[in-house]
Amino acid sequence: MEVKIEQGWKEALKQEFTKPYFIQVVTHLRAEKMANKTIYPAGSFIFNAFDKTPFGKVKVVLLGQDPYHGPGQAHGLSFSVQDGVRPPPSLVNIFKELHDDVGVPIPKHGNLTHWAEEGVLLLNASLTVRAGEPMSHAKAGWAEFTDSVIKKLSSEREQLVFLFWGKFAQEKQVLVDETKHQVLKAAHPSPYSANNGFFGCKHFSKTNEYLVRQGIDPIDWKL
Repeated sequence: MEVKIEQGWKEALKQEFTKPYFIQVVTHLRAEKMANKTIYPAGSFIFNAFDKTPFGKVKVVLLGQDPYHGPGQAHGLSFSVQDGVRPPPSLVNIFKELHDDVGVPIPKHGNLTHWAEEGVLLLNASLTVRAGEPMSHAKAGWAEFTDSVIKKLSSEREQLVFLFWGKFAQEKQVLVDETKHQVLKAAHPSPYSANNGFFGCKHFSKTNEYLVRQGIDPIDWKL
């Protein structure tokens, strides 16, 4: 089937788009719309992470779980919100750690598009959600798709950094060939867990130190 996605990703994932699980995802989304359900993000943003970070430009993968389910928030980039939207608590904590780790001033906005353009794939395990209902599309088939994304990056690219924050993300570690890539794990930045190992993890500096050791330009984390 025809999927509007960045050409490099389209080539890398072309076999996925014809598999039964992906047809199931599309059928599920169509049924939701027929039932007048509001879905986030808007259709043009569903593959935004892939469009902003082409397959050949990925340096870092930052895995989230689910898009934000409030109006105007989600735009297809994990942890990121659109301009004019107050940064949610987890993102506020990410900015605190960013500041403490590498000295970047805490931004006044929560739009992480710059990180995506720097090579940080801001990937959610589910790419859509029903308004007001977190995890409502978690069993729609998206997980199989995004697992395939991680496996494809692991097998076809080298020297990437995978940032797995929280138990859910860390379960994806088995998909990564750690002889070729760097995996960094920490607690989730949520206010409920950030004090249990997210604060002080120094993943921003560790990411850049690894990239530089591989002869790869570091990420400009400043927003």
